[in-house]
Parts: sequence; C-alpha cells; structure tokens
Amino acid sequence: MTTETLPVILLVGGLGTRMGPEAEGRPKALVEVGGRPIVWHIMKLYAHYGHTHFVFPLGYRGDWLRRYFLDYEALMHDMTFTLGQPDRREYHRANQEAEWQLTMFDAGIPTNKGARVRLAGERLNAERFFVTYGDGIGDVDLNALLAFHRSHGKLATLTGYQPYSQYGLVDVDGNRITALREKPRLTNWVNAGFFVFERRALDYLQGDDHVDLEKESLARLAADGQLMMFRHTGFWASMDTFKEAQTLNELWDEGAPWKVWK
Repeated sequence: MTTETLPVILLVGGLGTRMGPEAEGRPKALVEVGGRPIVWHIMKLYAHYGHTHFVFPLGYRGDWLRRYFLDYEALMHDMTFTLGQPDRREYHRANQEAEWQLTMFDAGIPTNKGARVRLAGERLNAERFFVTYGDGIGDVDLNALLAFHRSHGKLATLTGYQPYSQYGLVDVDGNRITALREKPRLTNWVNAGFFVFERRALDYLQGDDHVDLEKESLARLAADGQLMMFRHTGFWASMDTFKEAQTLNELWDEGAPWKVWK
C-alpha cells in the first residue's frame, strides 16, 4: 500500500440519458453491477489502495446518492433494532466500508465536469487528489499510477487504455481479403479517466459552470505540456449504456476482472 493517501473526486452528476428506461430513472452511478452500484465498485478499488475520502459534486438526482449512502449500513448489514427506536441499531458483523469518509455537496444539474472538479477541489485541503468518472471501472494499479504521476512532476495525469474493437476487422489488398481479425485490440489510446491532479491544475478549470473537462481544461493542460498519460494494459470498461451494464454484470458473474479487493 502507498503511504500517501489522497481524496477522490467522483464525477457522478451526469444525466445518464443513454442508459434508457431500464435504469428506472436512477443516476447512472447507482445502476447496479453484481447487486451493488457501479460507483461502489469504483470506491472499493480506491479503498483497496488506502484512499477512502470520497467527494461527490452532486447533480442529477443527487438525493438518491445521499439516501443510498446515508442508509448504507441498514441496507447492507444484518441488524437488530426496536421499531419504536429505529435509530438505535445493533449491527451483527464488521463493515469493511465503515471508515470511508464521504463529502457531498450540490454542484448543480447543468454544471459541466470541469466546473465540478473545480468546485470539489476548492473544498479540499489537499495539494494533490484523484479524479475519476462514476461509470468506468478497471483493475488499475493506483500505486503505480500515483508513482508515475509523482515521477514526472507535471500538473495532471490521465490513465490511457487501448480498447478492443467492437467489430471484427478485415484487412484487404485491393479487393482481396488478406486477413480477418476478430475484435482486435486497437492501437489508439482512449481516456479512461483515473486522473491525478495537482492543486495548481485548478487554474486550468477556472470559469463558469460550463467549463468542460475534456474539451477545455485537459486540452489546455496538454497544450502547455502539463498532462501526462499513465498506460493501463489490464481490464477497463465504461458503462454508458444499459447494454454495457448488462455486460459488466455478466463479467461479475464470471469473476469480475476488476475486483482486486477481497
């Protein structure tokens, strides 16, 4: 485990419109994988590496997230209580998440991700912090990510990933097919999130509530030579649609390649 522990800003405020009616109106971060919300899996990954202070700049249906975590103990653990005294509860087994610290605040529904990071970062008394999307999970080695970030001395690091093609590719010479490749790994890198920011990176997030993280802030950091990429070659997947949620549930049943915790 690393000796440096950082707060984690979770970007969970999006509308999640591509999840469709199957999500039953809940925020995307609360769509379940293996019986637990996707955001729980992300938090378990960070907690495995010792990072247990989570910051939620809430947006769409933030009250759902508040209720879920305020009722977490009662929802997840065996307990005994008297109906007339429901707040006096006895829990019957240890809670691995008992030491997690959550900071939640309303960042506004239309607020873009760049502004959400700024608003959250300004509330932190930290010179360095993690930022991650609330809908992407992988077996990212956070110790290695943090060590890489410290080594290069720049203001920000994003985790890059080479995804697999969702289609089989055909190699051709003229009209003659020379090879068929079934869903190969692509050579391009995509932004998988799992960022590390120095506090001074907040200077690149200034503006109104419409500051865009990827198109504006990260682009400016890159233009100034202040953005580096950590290469993740293990498992990673995002959950933008309900079909992708179903795929993650199937992977959970098969052993969950992102589950590094016990």
